[in-house]
Amino acid sequence: MKYIKRNIEKKLSEYLSLFPVVAITGPRQSGKSTLIKQTLGEEYTYVTLDDYRVIDQLNDDPERFFSIHTEKVIFDEVQKYPKIFDYIKRKVDEGRDLYGRYVLTGSSQFTLQQNISESLAGRIGLLQLLPFDFLETPDEYHSIVNGSFPEQVLRNYSHNEDWYASYMETYIQKDVRMVANIGDLHDFTRFIKLLAANVTSQFNASYYSKILGVSVPTIKRWISVLEISYIIYLLKPYSSNLGKRIYKSPKIYFYDTGLASFLNGAMGSKWEVGPLAGAVFENYIVSECIKNSLHKGLRIEYYYFREHNGDEIDLISEYRGEKVYLEIKHSMTFRPNMVKHLKKYMDERTLSSLIYQGESLDYSKDINVVNYKEFLRRSY
Repeated sequence: MKYIKRNIEKKLSEYLSLFPVVAITGPRQSGKSTLIKQTLGEEYTYVTLDDYRVIDQLNDDPERFFSIHTEKVIFDEVQKYPKIFDYIKRKVDEGRDLYGRYVLTGSSQFTLQQNISESLAGRIGLLQLLPFDFLETPDEYHSIVNGSFPEQVLRNYSHNEDWYASYMETYIQKDVRMVANIGDLHDFTRFIKLLAANVTSQFNASYYSKILGVSVPTIKRWISVLEISYIIYLLKPYSSNLGKRIYKSPKIYFYDTGLASFLNGAMGSKWEVGPLAGAVFENYIVSECIKNSLHKGLRIEYYYFREHNGDEIDLISEYRGEKVYLEIKHSMTFRPNMVKHLKKYMDERTLSSLIYQGESLDYSKDINVVNYKEFLRRSY
């Protein structure tokens, strides 16, 4: 299958010269294994911990195993064998000046971050690889509703609903469920579907608790599991003094809009006329901004703002002291009232844009009115 160059490759190369260990996390099927094989395959030895024979070798004689795999080694799916972190720590401490020695991949932030804090703090550079971002996707329009997972993009979304059904069963209902020892699969699956039906809405644990008949602590645990497994992104509310009365709950977004559309039964051409068309489009823009930040290794903070009177700014980004306000509209037709909240809350230090599906316009010196494709090209 054709390999599409990933935007994270530059940051990966930088990290290999800065850290003894580099870890790449991200959801299953986001392309982690393909990335490291394509970019490092000639220089590194590839070892997958998804192979029971490798696990047997580690259990039987770890010293011999690491005498063979001493440097320039890729350990794929490290969450399968958490004890490997202790061995890696010991080897790294024997030669702290050997950079790019080990590359680790895993599909759970929880497993990696827990072991990093315990074993590899200060020794590891952490990167995150999500499904294809805007510039990596050959047909970016169809990715809005059909998703951006590399395998399906390269297959032109052949049997897309079947693929997402399998993804739900193998990754979310099994792997993700096991991370937090979730017992009731039926309620957990209903919870994910409810989240998909409420994308871009504020997360209210009590609301989901009442509908599903499970406790609020359980709902909070489930949302945390989905967040660390790269299914859900929780957009935090902005807490500056934009307004005195602001919402405190985060908003719900899916990292991949294809999964959200699948769960809502709105894949293919049905999405544009469905009740969630605006929400799916907003989710797509927000998720693309997150991908851009993570794949470049940038530390951009994202927020939303909403007052109790209904005033809202869909997305606020902060990076190196620069603040950007974004209003996101599904419409192809510009109307001046679309930017009223930008006008109300922006100041001379704020960059502001309306992102929509229509043509880019020369609206004012303070506010950009820009087509979403042009905006995303500028962002990259």
